[in-house]
Amino acid sequence: MTKKVHPYIPNMVPKVKEEMLKVIGVENSMELYSCIPEELQLKEEMNIPKALTEYELRRHIEGLLKKNISTNDYINFLGAGCWQHFVPAVCDEINQRSEFLTAYAGEPYEDHGRFQSLFEYQSLLAELVDMDVVNVPTFDWGQAAATSIRMAARINERKKVLIAATVAPERTKIIANYGSPELEFTNIAFDLDTGLMDLDDLKSKISDEVAAIYFENPSYLGFIESQGNEISAIAKEHDVLLVVGVDPISLGVLAPPSHYGADIVCGDLQPLGMHMNYSGGQAGFIATRDEETFINEFPSRLFGIVPTIKEGEYGFGDVAYERTSFAQREKGKESVGTQTALWGITAGVYLSLLGPEGMYELGQTIMQNSQYTVKKLNKIAGIQGSRIVSPFFKEFIVDFNETGISVQTINELLLEKKIFGGKDLSKEFPEYGQCALFCVTEVHTKEDMDCLIEALEEIVTK
Repeated sequence: MTKKVHPYIPNMVPKVKEEMLKVIGVENSMELYSCIPEELQLKEEMNIPKALTEYELRRHIEGLLKKNISTNDYINFLGAGCWQHFVPAVCDEINQRSEFLTAYAGEPYEDHGRFQSLFEYQSLLAELVDMDVVNVPTFDWGQAAATSIRMAARINERKKVLIAATVAPERTKIIANYGSPELEFTNIAFDLDTGLMDLDDLKSKISDEVAAIYFENPSYLGFIESQGNEISAIAKEHDVLLVVGVDPISLGVLAPPSHYGADIVCGDLQPLGMHMNYSGGQAGFIATRDEETFINEFPSRLFGIVPTIKEGEYGFGDVAYERTSFAQREKGKESVGTQTALWGITAGVYLSLLGPEGMYELGQTIMQNSQYTVKKLNKIAGIQGSRIVSPFFKEFIVDFNETGISVQTINELLLEKKIFGGKDLSKEFPEYGQCALFCVTEVHTKEDMDCLIEALEEIVTK
């Protein structure tokens, strides 16, 4: 049988393949897989569907996509790390421009404003978190947190890290994976009713061997950690660096972590103008003070502004490029490759559109909507609108234990009513039993919230 040469797969011309095999000293391509144990090799023909034309392929993919039910179709109260916020049209218009959309990271010889755009993003976010230095975005909050902790460990040359037990489990895994086996991680207990960190447990575990304390505010469970100053004071007694993760969209109404002693601030950029994209559109940030000790530990790129040789003219470029793995290669402190620069530009556009007053109004709206929802939930027999008594932002734990119905069943019934319910916490936080993490933002109308209340009333009173 004559083998066809595929137009999109390189080096399929028989003569070209023969030359390549000859150079590397093998008879055929199967020899390249001889290292794979016999029992792991597939011995049958793969069930590969026929090749489709471009039109057929488009119809096939669109058919698959139509099986998904998006947040445009149903009312959504699911957050837990990827949240539904309003995305101004300008954000999409700017980040779809070819000079940004096709950008890897940007270099001086082919830059069309990316360096300046990223500098402006860094400046706007630095103002929001009230820090001096912000990096080009990481892949997500998990990477940002993991890198921040490793930065802290390098700065004070210690190996132990204390992490609040209320940190998002997914991020905890990323942090542990990124820091092991070099770093040693220990959880700090929390109060089930308030969500607040157990300061006695913190004091019993902190020592001069601890590199950093990490907690999130607002937390993964939605509550606001009000003990920031106390935690910071305990950390400073042992010269331990305080790393705080934050949802930046909360900072229009909440004090930034720098105001209660955070040395490194990190978080997620997705709320700042990024669509949910099936949990995609994630990007993380890291922010510190303008001190060489901290700047030199950033593994990622930093962009700054400098005067050029022409008077009155300014240029934008890398700051301390020699500290990065781009310059040091295998000797770098951390290896940094592709980064989510496009989302940094998007976040910059979003922040420039809203400004300080817009961020304040946005935060107020989110808090009002979520408080309204909890107040209404509390009126439903068997449901506790907020299991945690501390103030919260955007997300809150709804307690269904007294209803005798599992969260899984409740969510299935909500789906029948075209509503995405909250995240089932029974596996991540079994101590709360049948509880779910609900999310309410500025996109939720009074009708949306009332629809949820009516649906839950019907479900639990059946």
